[in-house]
Amino acid sequence: MTEKVFDSASNTYEVTFTLPAEAHAEIACLCGDFNTWDKTAHPMKKQKDGSFALKIKLDAGRHYHFRYFLDGERWENDWESDAYIPNEFGSEDSVLDLEVTPEK
Repeated sequence: MTEKVFDSASNTYEVTFTLPAEAHAEIACLCGDFNTWDKTAHPMKKQKDGSFALKIKLDAGRHYHFRYFLDGERWENDWESDAYIPNEFGSEDSVLDLEVTPEK
């Protein structure tokens, strides 16, 4: 799940990515085209309830492909992403849509 907060001064969004505890992971990293799919660039913080969360800033006016990399071995999509798109590995990527900015 993602929560998006628009900052008109910088034309960016602060996006909170949340992976529910039902993913049953000990370690989670956020990977996507915003970090060249680096499996270590954005480690997520495990919450007391077993979920994971991470806030990052992303430029408005585009969409981003992303997935969660869990326990150093498996990929998981965001179960409530804006869309899904097939990837070159025979599965799908989650899509975060930041193309439309709120009216000022």
